[in-house]
Amino acid sequence: MAWPFGKSRAAEQGRRAVQAYITDASSEPDDADVEWLAAAIGDGDTDRARWELRYARRALALLVAERDALDDRTGSLVAREMRQALHMDRSVAAGMVALAERQLNERLAYFRTAFTERSATEAADARIARVFLDRLGVRDVSGNSGRAAGIVRRYVEASQDSLRAAFGVAKVPEDQPPSVWAKRPS
Repeated sequence: MAWPFGKSRAAEQGRRAVQAYITDASSEPDDADVEWLAAAIGDGDTDRARWELRYARRALALLVAERDALDDRTGSLVAREMRQALHMDRSVAAGMVALAERQLNERLAYFRTAFTERSATEAADARIARVFLDRLGVRDVSGNSGRAAGIVRRYVEASQDSLRAAFGVAKVPEDQPPSVWAKRPS
């Protein structure tokens, strides 16, 4: 006999998984990265640099969840929880939440384009880093692209690791391609 509360138990587990993922995506950027970005932008504004790195980490986490999750609903659940987390973020002044949301969505839009674009000549992390630095008005994009690509790579890898830890890993038999396994009867 199935438990009558099985669905609510599964929903609660899913909610906890999303919250764990959002907590990881909301971790603060390294101070060394903040200092580097403030210098690369050229104005020495560490507060702006910190926010840009926060937005980058969150946007990339959402893109990873949309692309790599085992369930198609995960991306939308992450987006909804990320919005709620932004509303509760103590780093955001109460009257500035709408602005923070708009800014995150702007970064998400240009990262999405760079994230999903295919290129035979440029790795994804380098492409995203170039777009990131260009949007911030960094004059010496080529001189800073290696460091930015390293940050992007760390953020994407951390999001992938967190996604697997929170939601699990697909288990497909070695002798069957994932497309065949996905079409099997339940």
